[in-house]
Amino acid sequence: MATGTDEQAQAQAQAGPAGAAGVARPAGVAGVTGTAGPGGVARPAGVAGVTGTAGAAGVAGPVRAAGVAGTAGAAGGAEAGAAKGAAAGVTGSAGAAGTAEVGAAGSAAARAAEAAGAGADERLRRWRMVLGGGEADGTGRALTGRDAAMDAALGALYGGGAGGSRKAPGERSAGLGGSAPHVARWLGDIRTYFPTSVVQVMQRDAIERLGLSSLLLEPEMLEAVEPDVHLVGTLLSLHKAMPETTKETARAVVRKVVEQLEKRLATRTRATLTGALDRSARISRPRHHDIDWNRTIRANLKNYLPEYRTVVPERLIGYGRAAQSVKKEVILCIDQSGSMAASVVYASVFGAVLASMRSLATRLVVFDTAVVDLTDQLDDPVDVLFGTQLGGGTDINRALAYCQSKITRPADTVVVLISDLYEGGIRNEMLKRVAAMKGAGVEFVTLLALSDEGAPAYDREHAAALAALGAPAFACTPDLFPEVMAAALEKRPLPVP
Repeated sequence: MATGTDEQAQAQAQAGPAGAAGVARPAGVAGVTGTAGPGGVARPAGVAGVTGTAGAAGVAGPVRAAGVAGTAGAAGGAEAGAAKGAAAGVTGSAGAAGTAEVGAAGSAAARAAEAAGAGADERLRRWRMVLGGGEADGTGRALTGRDAAMDAALGALYGGGAGGSRKAPGERSAGLGGSAPHVARWLGDIRTYFPTSVVQVMQRDAIERLGLSSLLLEPEMLEAVEPDVHLVGTLLSLHKAMPETTKETARAVVRKVVEQLEKRLATRTRATLTGALDRSARISRPRHHDIDWNRTIRANLKNYLPEYRTVVPERLIGYGRAAQSVKKEVILCIDQSGSMAASVVYASVFGAVLASMRSLATRLVVFDTAVVDLTDQLDDPVDVLFGTQLGGGTDINRALAYCQSKITRPADTVVVLISDLYEGGIRNEMLKRVAAMKGAGVEFVTLLALSDEGAPAYDREHAAALAALGAPAFACTPDLFPEVMAAALEKRPLPVP
């Protein structure tokens, strides 16, 4: 009897104990017990040291990782109340009615609805600002405070009315009129409400759309504007008609823009071109840090020793020191027709920067149907700019003839033609001059524009003819210009964008 009892106890221990109404399933791993409560069924644990436990009326889900228990409360079910563990050390549990999950979901839904509503309102606000209000906008969104003031500033420029009167409450109309004080106040408003880049665009649109160029002749107007390259171009086209009381203010505006451009472009341009000039000057007895290793190795490949896998450099080739004397000559030939205003501004600044480098002899020539040499004014780009006269026709052939007459060392000369290539002179003669300069060893560069405005309108037939002569024509940004000049000075392929 005792023996039988011992055998039953041993079997029960191996199988795991069962509750009053429960059935125990054997553990899957040694030392792990699947335990059932009075009314539940225990599922075997998947990892050693982990127990799946059920409460009085609940069923525990399988455990996914070590140290994680799926636990159900007294009234909770396995799916509603128990978390199926997904990472070590995490316990998923539910309260008596599982209200925590419902409450969290409700809060998240409320926040999402609130964010969606705010986003929709912001979209309506933006569309209202774009469309300008009135019955046609279709948004039904009213503007107040700062938004209403911004809309009024936009409406004064982009509204559909004429003569400065508004058609209806909330509807835009062009309302700047011809009064300089009124325009000056408007300029102050847009500088308050919009960033500088937007202000510059709105100023340019006001000048073009509403014919306000004449107001730039008044000092109080100039003092209110935000200076930029386009404003400088407009002032240059008007400066012959400016009264003396305005000219000093105009020069101050132009000088401010020029100084900003020089600060942005001068240092990088000098560094890039100084390196290019040093690389273009070759010497046969360089210092160690001036050795051009690529050229030295190529020049001494005949001295290669296979057994030592070594090149014996009998002749060293190094970079020279270009700053000691004039090494290259640069001629900037600039079209000053009205469409090239921004290019004239940038080219004048670059011309002054190049002229400040002792290793370059820089000449600046501007042209329309006549040719003007402004080289003697290169020490001050403001003087250069006020020496131009934007507008008029174009005679590229005459300008190139003048430049060709100033070339003394063709192999060391770079000619940069900045023009949209709409030629009013003799086309074939122009192409012959370019071919002659190229044949003599001149590096000829054609820039359709030198500005940030993107690809301009240009004469495609002339551009194709120049490309066939080995002088590709392309638009160039001010930031790319130093690399273009460096490549031309070193006689490398140009970095055509």
